[in-house]
Amino acid sequence: MKRYTIEQFMATTSILGASFNADESRILFSSNASGIFNAYTLPVEGGTPEPLTCSTTDSTFSVSFFPHDDRVLITRDQGGDENYHLFLLAPDGIEKDLTPGDGLKAQFMGWRPDGSAFFVASNERDPRFFDLYRYDAHTYARTLIYTNEQGFDLGPISRDERWIALNRVNTTSDSDIYLFDVARQEIKHLTPHDGSISFHAETFGPASRKLFFLTNEGSEFKRLCAYDLFSGAVTDHESADWDIINTYFSKDGRFRVTGINQDGSIVIRVVEVMEVVEVVGEEGEKPVKLPAFPEGEIRGVVFSQNSSRMAFYLNGDRSPDNLFVHDFNTGQFKQLTQSLSKEIDSSDLVEAQVVRFRSFDGTVIPSIYYKPHEASTANKVPAIVYVHGGPGGQTMRGYNAQIQYLVNHGYAVLGINNRGSSGYGKTFFTAANRKHGREPLWDCIEAKTYLASLGYIDHERIGIMGASYGGYMTLSALAFRPEAFKVGVDIFGVSNWLRTLESIPLYWESVRKAIYDEIGDPVNDIDILVATSPLFHAKEIRKPLMVIQGANDPRVIKAESDEIVEAVRKHNIPVEYIVFPDEGHSFTKKKNQIVANRRILEFLDKYLKGRRRAERRKTSDTG
Repeated sequence: MKRYTIEQFMATTSILGASFNADESRILFSSNASGIFNAYTLPVEGGTPEPLTCSTTDSTFSVSFFPHDDRVLITRDQGGDENYHLFLLAPDGIEKDLTPGDGLKAQFMGWRPDGSAFFVASNERDPRFFDLYRYDAHTYARTLIYTNEQGFDLGPISRDERWIALNRVNTTSDSDIYLFDVARQEIKHLTPHDGSISFHAETFGPASRKLFFLTNEGSEFKRLCAYDLFSGAVTDHESADWDIINTYFSKDGRFRVTGINQDGSIVIRVVEVMEVVEVVGEEGEKPVKLPAFPEGEIRGVVFSQNSSRMAFYLNGDRSPDNLFVHDFNTGQFKQLTQSLSKEIDSSDLVEAQVVRFRSFDGTVIPSIYYKPHEASTANKVPAIVYVHGGPGGQTMRGYNAQIQYLVNHGYAVLGINNRGSSGYGKTFFTAANRKHGREPLWDCIEAKTYLASLGYIDHERIGIMGASYGGYMTLSALAFRPEAFKVGVDIFGVSNWLRTLESIPLYWESVRKAIYDEIGDPVNDIDILVATSPLFHAKEIRKPLMVIQGANDPRVIKAESDEIVEAVRKHNIPVEYIVFPDEGHSFTKKKNQIVANRRILEFLDKYLKGRRRAERRKTSDTG
């Protein structure tokens, strides 16, 4: 098996998004082929991607072609601050900021069906809440169509523009749907209920007669229901043995796509919608028989204007996203990109396994596991417990360059879905509320026990790492269970809940109460938050620590990392600290990803394998 350098892994291209142009000859998407995300187009018959933007400082993401010409919408922030603006990109390359202003955040919300206008959400009027505007597609003159003074999260807009669905998050497990009647300027509460039940508006039907929404009312998992806008009747529309996570229609209403979160994988269903669907309810849809695509998960399905073509991504554990186009008229499909670096043989990478173990109280913990090729009872390998972000996130199958890099260099990686993770039912999801730093952490301790029980893992060489909430869990493990792990890697993790909860962005106002309900209130729950914040227990950290931070992070501010580093260093514990001045709450630039991952591997090699092994690895790398 060949070892690959981080430069070779980062030579792999990340791509996302898709939008057909008016004559369906090209597709718009985003790519970091240049080292930073920019907007590109590609012929649907294949060819060389053509860059539309050439930013070298801030990541630029494609949004959409205009429906009737080659104008393009793009979005970008500054240095990872997450204050995204929406820009017009003309065919001559000239950009125009359609949402100018300092400190505001804007988001594209969709097109009017005839392409004459588009919708944008912006918090310029009140930094806490997002209002909805309609922009003329020719003059860019805008009209305010909904003033959000009650702190709703904006949902879908009906095609006839009569209705706007509004979501309200009460807690992380309890939410409601409201309906705004644009003509009457009235708001109606659609989902009054008792107890913790999740309701979320997804999309309106093509004829603007029904609102499709997700709910877990009466069940562990979310299913798709339909609300009749005229009769008020609610019917079950689609379900699965797992959470349905989204649904949407093609632009012409011919197809509907459903995504299902099935045991750490995304499963896509596509149905064709018959003209009578709005009248007869569940009837009028038939499954679409798609051809046998190459192995992998289908993601990001997008249709052309008349639904004659379908763009989508295929992703696998050993294969990053690749863009495909399927032609419904011919029945043929074509792969347009080859994202994996040509220098990497996919057979040297590893397939993930879904594994489960019982935690301290018998709770079954699902996880995504990567076993190095060379691991055996005669060649025991070190391991990493890899904790996802959140709270409430999920480790899922699919290509992960960071994990594959570590596994390629001899580390087993267990992507734990500790209690509180999404995707495994509402009971499991709510099991971590007000227990952070305790029961979810103890699941991570049991993950170490599970790894140690495998005959090819060296139980004395197990570390923990994660980003955001996963970084918090890393710090918690080192502070509250200092005997458990050999090392920890914290990537922009929370060290002080009091400060993080007080400094969350203003535009999170609609979910502030829900966050406080899950974690704690910084005014009323000081004792709990101090007890579960690693910063106040830094003297207990006795194992080597690496901390990585983006200077412009608006969610977990730099002070969170500065202070934990300073506190741990006071006790003469080895700490390595990396700050990227041009990143936020994720690292989008390849040059920074290379530095971060190289330093992580060197740190792990030093403290989990020993200096000699680290030096030997550097000289034996092929590639």
